[in-house]
Amino acid sequence: MQYKSQRIVMYEHLNSAGILFGGKAMSWIDEEAIIFAADLLETINIATLKISEIKFENPAKLGDILLLGTKLSRVGNSTIVIECEIRNKTTNKVIVHVEEVIIVALNEDKKPTPHKLSNKKLS
Repeated sequence: MQYKSQRIVMYEHLNSAGILFGGKAMSWIDEEAIIFAADLLETINIATLKISEIKFENPAKLGDILLLGTKLSRVGNSTIVIECEIRNKTTNKVIVHVEEVIIVALNEDKKPTPHKLSNKKLS
């Protein structure tokens, strides 16, 4: 897992229980997966096709610094599958884990198209 981005939990990220709002965590995961995929595929002509079950394992509180991690799991013809998680930087506890974020490469008509992921990037 590569941890390239960090976020700090601020007031506007909290739900009514005073912990990180699930929708905000999901938004961060989607954004991180798209950035990771755009870098690998060397294009921004991509979209999220599917996000698997999202497992919230530990709460994140106001002021927590969170690490966002991504890992390439599988490569398809027009898709790549990315594993993602958010981890607390101080406690190292997993906040949220997503087994699969499926990203699809798109052509000019916004239809799935084969991507150009080179074998050297799989290592």
